[in-house]
Amino acid sequence: MTFPSVAKIELNDGGLEPFGDGSPESFGGRGPESFGDRIALSMRAPNRFRWLLGGDGDQLTITLGGTFSIDEAAALWRRVSEALESRRKPASVRIDLSDVGSMDGACMALLVHLRTEYGKRRVQCEICGGSPELRGLLDLHGRRRLRLRSRRKATDAVEQVGVATIGVFSAVVHVLDFFGELVLAAFTALRVPRSLNLRDVGLTMERAGADAVPIVLLINFLTGFVMAFQSGAQLERFGANIFVADLVGLAMVRELGPLMTAIIVCGRSGAAFAAELGTMKVSEEVDALRTLGILPLRYLVLPRVLGLMLVAPALTLLADAIGIFGGVLVAAVSLDVTPAAFMTELRQVMVPWDVISGLIKSVVFSGTLGIIACQRGLATSGGAEGVGRQTTSAVVISLFSLILLDAFFTVFFGALTS
Repeated sequence: MTFPSVAKIELNDGGLEPFGDGSPESFGGRGPESFGDRIALSMRAPNRFRWLLGGDGDQLTITLGGTFSIDEAAALWRRVSEALESRRKPASVRIDLSDVGSMDGACMALLVHLRTEYGKRRVQCEICGGSPELRGLLDLHGRRRLRLRSRRKATDAVEQVGVATIGVFSAVVHVLDFFGELVLAAFTALRVPRSLNLRDVGLTMERAGADAVPIVLLINFLTGFVMAFQSGAQLERFGANIFVADLVGLAMVRELGPLMTAIIVCGRSGAAFAAELGTMKVSEEVDALRTLGILPLRYLVLPRVLGLMLVAPALTLLADAIGIFGGVLVAAVSLDVTPAAFMTELRQVMVPWDVISGLIKSVVFSGTLGIIACQRGLATSGGAEGVGRQTTSAVVISLFSLILLDAFFTVFFGALTS
């Protein structure tokens, strides 16, 4: 902490004194109007306080008395500076306020600064004495308040289940409300295509599609491989090796291909969307967009959801193909079923609707994931902890929604084809 030296000072035998006599002529005929002029006058004026140094040995006692106001701040600052620049190195310093009548915040801040500087020099310094009002002012300026976390209230299992259930229903309501607002934003974007952030659509397709191809291929290859390996041992007992093609092919294109791809997209892109939008929300970037007249739903959410829905069918087709390839590999190595026989059997049992139904699922799954992730991200509050909490919530709700939607589509499509 430094005090601005704006008054003109000259050194004489009596110490530091302001230059001039304090008259208007001393300040160019304009009077002591500036801050520096007032400091010069206050330093020249007689002090209304006492500053007495005492003590013996390694202990220094500073006894203060009188009245301290803003007019005495400059003179008090000079005393504080002299004490800090003194060659005397005491082991302890005691500042006694017993005789102080009154003191304002500026002067108290200077005394706190003195105590802090002594502390940095490993000198024990305490401010003692004074009226209750002075002690309160000292606490206000000098006490460091630690923000302690409130203890968590213990809750039983029933209460936790109830709170979690209420939270799930509340999240569903918020997601549905968000979906309605997104539909309105989509219709507005159709009327005014230039209002849509098309650049983010392509960026989302690259991040959620092209960048996810390796992990999608690996997971679905292993899925088809394991499914064929586990079922092949049972089919071989009945001489039904060829039916591994029916099992792997139909399971991949109808169920596992779209579902596994959606789960991977949820873990990669869904969590990323929630964390990204959550960070933008807590850092007030979303509010800045609204200030500029840019709607977050149309600028941030719609491109991400649209990009996911466009790229999901392509990822699903790749997942179907690589999963079937895993089944072909197991059939050729373990079950003595040639790839040609595998594909012939597969063409006999698979119809185009099987693939189309899987693609429909993938579009709905990806749209649901995008909506939930973006809604959870924009609902973030509470800093970094809130971002982590909403990201976790987005993944959990998305996975739960995927299972429900998959069960619904399985029953619905089964009823259509029966």
